[in-house]
Parts: sequence; C-alpha cells; structure tokens
Amino acid sequence: MKTITQYEWDSALETGYPDIDEQHKQLVATLNDLLFACKHGSHRAELKKTVDFLVNYTIKHFADEEMFQIEHNYPEYEQHKRLHDNFKLVASELTERLVREGASISLLAEMHSVIGGWLVSHIQGEDMKIAIHARGQQDRTFSQSEIRAG
Repeated sequence: MKTITQYEWDSALETGYPDIDEQHKQLVATLNDLLFACKHGSHRAELKKTVDFLVNYTIKHFADEEMFQIEHNYPEYEQHKRLHDNFKLVASELTERLVREGASISLLAEMHSVIGGWLVSHIQGEDMKIAIHARGQQDRTFSQSEIRAG
C-alpha cells in the first residue's frame, strides 16, 4: 500500500509576494488537514467541514490571484483562469465523492495526487510565472521613474 505523505511548505513554493504565499501556505495546511482527517477516519461531518473550507478558500485565493494578474497586466491571464476553473471542477467532483462515499484508501490517494499534486505543480510552475512577470513589471516601472527623475 502506498503511504500518503503530508505536503511540506518550503522555499520552492514561495513566489516572493507575501499575500499570495500566505494563501498558498493556508491551502497546503488545509490539504494536509484533509489528508490527516481522511487517513485517521474522521466522521463525514468533520470531513465535510474541512472540504468546505478548502473549496471556499481555494475560490477566494483564485479570485485574489486573478485580480493580482489583472493588476500586473499578466499576458497569460485567460489561460491561467481556465486552469483555475478546470481545477475547481475536478476538485469539486472529488470532494463530492468524499462527502458522499466517505474516505477510502483509493479516494485518499486520488485526492493526494489530483488536488495536492496539482496545487504544488501549479504553484511551482504557473504561479511562479506570474511572480516573475509582476517583478518585471515593477522593475520597468522603477526604471521609468528613474529615467524621468534623472
């Protein structure tokens, strides 16, 4: 049987934007709470509470992150938003199954892989691209203001 491990926050997941990083940390912590609850046979009511928080927090985070992209004129905004929208559908289906069926080893492994794997991969790939773009925007703004002042 495959062992389901907790996700650990580390510097590879840091975008350098404190608000986004704090939200990412909360998502990782809540995912770990969900995995722990499933693994230790929590009641469906407790699982539902954790799942509801994870889903609602993800929706809030995606909205905040999308606003950040708009504020920084991120050129891949539409594509990134589609990734968020697709993830919300997949996560919703998995969480509905969890609430309906209860925790099972196979569903726990699937949630670990699909939700956790997607989240970590998305932060390290797509969200880092946003951070790099935003830093570039700030550098250009700073340089332009230096030119005007000089």
